[in-house]
Amino acid sequence: MKAPFTFSRFLPLAERLLSRGRLPALLLSVTHKLRGRGTGKLRDDVMLLSALCAAWWRGEYRAISGKAMLSVVAGLLYFVSPIDAIPDWLLGVGMLDDIVVLGWVMKVLSGELDAFRAWREQQSPERLRDAERVPEGTKVLEGEYLGR
Repeated sequence: MKAPFTFSRFLPLAERLLSRGRLPALLLSVTHKLRGRGTGKLRDDVMLLSALCAAWWRGEYRAISGKAMLSVVAGLLYFVSPIDAIPDWLLGVGMLDDIVVLGWVMKVLSGELDAFRAWREQQSPERLRDAERVPEGTKVLEGEYLGR
């Protein structure tokens, strides 16, 4: 299945973000964008991808290929980016491209995401909460977060 045409330009950005250890800042941005957005499939998908990134960053879950992780991060970058194919501020249509990109990521990585879901089901609620905890905002933005 071919990637959405605008997705590929987010892959180098995702690679840079991962190599510079800035994944917590992305997770914080995702959390802020989701705030006040109700419920639904898009929210559930974004929350699953965000949980996967948090567990991976903390070293709790590493059973995902590097290429798949890069695609997850690129998908989340696309989601938080105000400059994508259809700007999010366009009411009624601004989120359509985000839905397409995230839907593609979910479909292409369904096997990897199923494995992550199975891993989550095996964890105690306390361990899962710690593994998927999003770092605090100001520490992440200042680059001081060391609480892995």
